[in-house]
Amino acid sequence: MAPLAQQPIGVFDSGVGGLTVLHELLVSLPGEDYLYLGDTARFPYGERTQQELQAFASEIAEHLLAAGAKLLVIACNAASSAALPAVEAKLRREGREIDVIGVVGPATQLAVAGSRSGRIGLLATPATVASGAYERAVGAADPHVHLESVGCPDLAPIIQGGFPFDERVVETVRGYCVPLREAQVDTVILGCTHFPLVAPMLQRSLGRGVALVTSGAGVGS
Repeated sequence: MAPLAQQPIGVFDSGVGGLTVLHELLVSLPGEDYLYLGDTARFPYGERTQQELQAFASEIAEHLLAAGAKLLVIACNAASSAALPAVEAKLRREGREIDVIGVVGPATQLAVAGSRSGRIGLLATPATVASGAYERAVGAADPHVHLESVGCPDLAPIIQGGFPFDERVVETVRGYCVPLREAQVDTVILGCTHFPLVAPMLQRSLGRGVALVTSGAGVGS
């Protein structure tokens, strides 16, 4: 085993979206080496059950640790929401002192701290919304902050499929943003690592006065 300083940080996601988190880590910690795994064979994670996501995350964590990872970053919001406590508990039972970082807590802290009105939006996959992880994180950070959550089942597969985007995609994005505009949120958490790849489109739909918080910004801060 290589000395700890020379061991890589393991990062995993359901596909290419986690590269947005890896980018922030490279900016924040440029001296580190990284292992990245995108589970495209089982993409998308957004409509998987909590049990499936826990199984996937545990399996991938084992793979990255076997490859020498000294730290694990679960970049996928759905996997973070469903599996972070389970992966941490498994490693503790096995007596392995490996830290596991998810994206829900860091992004929530940034959003709550940055909101002026105390009204925050969440755009995420159905699995992430159904987990209630962001609601719990917001409540723990500030119980007076309101969270408006919108599940977006189509968006991650569209982004994973590649560019360019047609008018149908633009209308899909606009439709997801309508409840957030109606709720008058001033900050929106992009609760899927794929969503920053269409941040300009989301910004136009939400308005210039709405701040976007990405998973990568939370982990990298």
